[in-house]
Amino acid sequence: MWVLIFLRIFFVFVFMLMGFSLGKGDSLLSAAVGFGVGVFVVLLEIAGRKISLKGLSSAVFGILLGLFLSAIFSLALSQFPLPENIPSHFLSNIKLFVTIVFVYLGLTLGLKGQDEFNIVIPYVKFKRGELQEEEIIVDTSSIIDGRILDIVKTGFVEAKFIIPRFVLNEMHALADSADHMKRQKGKRAIEILHDLKKQPNIGIEVTEEEISVVKTVDEKIIKFAQKHNAKVLTTDYNLNRIAQFQGVKVLNINDLANALKPSLVTGNTFNLKLVKEGKERNQAVGYLEDGTMVVVEGGKRLIGKTVNVEVSSVLQNPSGRIIFTKLNS
Repeated sequence: MWVLIFLRIFFVFVFMLMGFSLGKGDSLLSAAVGFGVGVFVVLLEIAGRKISLKGLSSAVFGILLGLFLSAIFSLALSQFPLPENIPSHFLSNIKLFVTIVFVYLGLTLGLKGQDEFNIVIPYVKFKRGELQEEEIIVDTSSIIDGRILDIVKTGFVEAKFIIPRFVLNEMHALADSADHMKRQKGKRAIEILHDLKKQPNIGIEVTEEEISVVKTVDEKIIKFAQKHNAKVLTTDYNLNRIAQFQGVKVLNINDLANALKPSLVTGNTFNLKLVKEGKERNQAVGYLEDGTMVVVEGGKRLIGKTVNVEVSSVLQNPSGRIIFTKLNS
């Protein structure tokens, strides 16, 4: 931040002038001492830049804090009698010195903490207007899937969606593909991205940052998420597992869809239309309204009919859910 750099230089310059003005016999030496003290204070402030600054919101708040602390220090200093051989203006210079130090420290802390302002008083809470947004890296599969648009429209998601340039390039490549199916997927992804940008409760940011250490898009997404401590939104099973293995938090739309499916346990009964044969002998397969596959033992002879079945077991895995049933006689 250039403002912060300017303040640091100005602070050191003021200290050098103060040293020069306070010097009696050797003004240049005093100026050098003032310069050294100013640099030391700046280095001390830089060394503490990683300290939590929650509670400071802006430069004004920092200045007020610095003035308040310097006033207390000056008041305490006034209680001590000065020796007779010390000039009367010495105390004033010390107070000015302390005021500048505290104002500078308060100002720099305020500038660095302006994005974390959160003061709590009994029954009253002041916080900055713009909350820190959660960053989510969106991959191509989740955009092509399209369900993310419906989820965003419900208002359940409020975040900043990060679209790396290499993800956009992948969508453009699909849209320009000679294969009809890939071309349709690419065009669908671009249209959904435009619709997402219109939603008021999320932000869309396209970043030009490139990840050159890896080649595939999935690897770049994982490295990007690790670097920025962000989550990954996907419907890709392999990307999901690899990212989780490497410690990246993943939002899998398929997991969300599975969690929202009606809960069926052993013993539940329902009607089901059998549409095709199963893999094993005498099995038939049907589907619930949400697309969940239902395997019916002994139902092969009844394919094309609607039958009443009873749940025997439920197989749940990251790629979906399969319900095993038997005919309910």
